[in-house]
This record gives sequence, structure tokens and C-alpha cells, in this order.
Amino acid sequence: MSSSLDHRVSEGSGPAEPASRPASDEAASDEDGSIASRTVAEAAAKPAEAEPADPDPAEPEPAEAPHEKIIEALAALTDQLRREQDRAAHRETIIDRLHEENQGLRYGELQSAFEPVRAALYRLHDLTRREAARWAAPDPPGPAQAAALLAAVADEVADALGRTGVERFTVEPGAPYDPARHRPVAAEQVADPAAAGTVVAVRSDGFERDGRVVRKAEVTVGQATGTAEPFPPSGSSGLRENGRGETM
Repeated sequence: MSSSLDHRVSEGSGPAEPASRPASDEAASDEDGSIASRTVAEAAAKPAEAEPADPDPAEPEPAEAPHEKIIEALAALTDQLRREQDRAAHRETIIDRLHEENQGLRYGELQSAFEPVRAALYRLHDLTRREAARWAAPDPPGPAQAAALLAAVADEVADALGRTGVERFTVEPGAPYDPARHRPVAAEQVADPAAAGTVVAVRSDGFERDGRVVRKAEVTVGQATGTAEPFPPSGSSGLRENGRGETM
């Protein structure tokens, strides 16, 4: 009896041994491990699935063909030429307008310059018409008045020229011959040696503008009697030479 008690006491005081698992539980555990191993192996062997592509990818633009570039270059050149033509046409329009305005201004200036001449010619016209009627009357004026009439006409013409900037200058007989202002049209033998090289007679008056002679006075120059060399001397203005600076 005591031995049975001791056996029970020893069992109650020692650590309890784990109860052995049933064979069916071990088999199920082995099967679950095998399934897990196969699943891991399959997952490793299976290739990774590609990520879904962008629904709207930016596709690269196709390269332009060479002939398309040429067409674009020609179109740009054509447009540039058209713009240049428009600018050229605009410039021509401006030039034409400026030319017309310049012509108008010049015409106006010419008309203004001619106005004094017209006024002088009006007076000359009236003078000659009056004198013509007077000389055609039954009792015409005497011949002595003809010289005064012609002198008045010459004065009116000189006044008209003066309104254009051309002034008349006269030469008196006995004045020294001046080749810059006189044009010799004849030479006359003189007995007085002091009269040689002077103006003996005046054929026409001279005219100048702003101090420059535009037409020399025509004169007859005295030449000493017995002088072999004609006047004026060689190298100076000849009898039929207009002279330097003249317009007529």
C-alpha cells in the first residue's frame, strides 16, 4: 500500500510530461508545411507581373520628312518676299506723294517769282498800247518824242528784270575798258593817246545779279592811231567773244 502511495506522490510532485500528439495531427501538420513550401516555390518561380502601363503615354513625334521641311522653308520665304513687296509698294507711294508735293511747291514758288515780272509786263503792255494809239491819231506826236518813248519802254523792261534779281548797270563813254564788265564789239582809232583803251561808245547796258555780271555791256573801245595790234590785245576777250561769266 505504501508503494502505491509513493508512486502517486512522485507523479504529483514531478513535472508533467507532455502528452503525445495523435498521429493524425502530425500528418496534417506535415501536409500544411508541404503546401506552404510549394506555394512559396511557385511564387518564386512565377515572373513578376508588369506594372500597368500609363493609360495616356506621351508618344514621340514622328520625324518630319525632308520634303516637308523644304515646303515650310519655301512658304516662309514666300511670306517674307510678300512683306518686302508690300513695304516697297508703300515706299513708292510715299515717294510719289512727296514728288507731287515738291512739284506743287516748286510751281507755287515759280508763280510767285513770275508775279513781279507779270506786273512789269502789264505796265509795258499798257504803255505801248497807249503810245501806239497816240501815234495812230490824226495829229501824232513829233519825231522827237520817239526817243523818250523808247527810253520809257527800256526802263520798264529793266524794272521787270530787276524784280527777278537782275540789275542793270550802265557805262559812260570815257570810262576805262574793263574786260570783266565790258564786251568790246568794235575798235575805233583815236588821235588822243589818253583815250586809247577807254570806252568810246556804248552799244548796250550790262546786267548783274548779286554782284556777278550775267551780261557784259557792249562797248566800242578806243585805239591809238597807228597801232598795228588790234584792240583788245591777243589773249584777252575778242570782239565777238561773250566773255567769262556771261549768260548771253
